[in-house]
Amino acid sequence: MSRQSGQVLAFFALVLPIVLLPVAAYAVDATIVAGRAAGLQAATAQAAETAAQQLNVGVLRSTGALTLDLPAATLVAARTLAEEEPAASIDSSTVTGASVTVVTSERVTLPFSILARTVTLQARAAARLVPGYDSRT
Repeated sequence: MSRQSGQVLAFFALVLPIVLLPVAAYAVDATIVAGRAAGLQAATAQAAETAAQQLNVGVLRSTGALTLDLPAATLVAARTLAEEEPAASIDSSTVTGASVTVVTSERVTLPFSILARTVTLQARAAARLVPGYDSRT
């Protein structure tokens, strides 16, 4: 037997807490942030799509133009976001004619990070109401 048989154990005893555990913690934090960012983007897109369906019927009947009802679009976007991502908030929602743009944010707590305990994620989505339908066959 050689005199160097216990060196691997000593090496891992030193490397594990210094290198491997922080890398594993970063991987867990990055996975959490990526998942929350994808969820926030999907919820923001859903909020914009539902807001774009709020047609201003009075303007349509009087002028024939497609425009969105601003109060209804804002309310529906907020409700949809609250259902999809309860921790998220709407930073702004802009309605211009038949288009709506929704900007949201969400603070995410990182369980293992030493440098930053929280990060703020932002998402943006736009949708537009168009006449007619798509007839793909």
